[in-house]
Amino acid sequence: MNAVEIEEAVSHLAMQDFDAAEFPFAFLKAFDNKETTIKKLRSAKNSSNSSDVSGGVQRNNIHIAVCAEGDANNTLIELKQSPATSKGKVKIILATDGVEFVAEDLNTAETVACAYSNFANYFGFFLT
Repeated sequence: MNAVEIEEAVSHLAMQDFDAAEFPFAFLKAFDNKETTIKKLRSAKNSSNSSDVSGGVQRNNIHIAVCAEGDANNTLIELKQSPATSKGKVKIILATDGVEFVAEDLNTAETVACAYSNFANYFGFFLT
């Protein structure tokens, strides 16, 4: 996928009703992660998901967690302090409750904080 296709996929995701169970996988898919990768992350057996945070999914350089409403900032802190984030040399952490959307680039300390419905405006932040 090129940047335009990724932007379209992310915009489409942002317009959908929030599905906490599906969001991490849909987000990764919008950024061109293959279906086999998503299947491995979902799998209880042979999972490649190394997240140690409740509601979390970790894939290569990103650690995503879905949380209870009003808890996005606390969950971002939890992701930042997570041993899995450190061990996996994660670059970006992201937390959302479907209302708030917060993310941080751990290498630059650059952050995104916006309403969930507006996260597509920041798709470039997640391109690596």
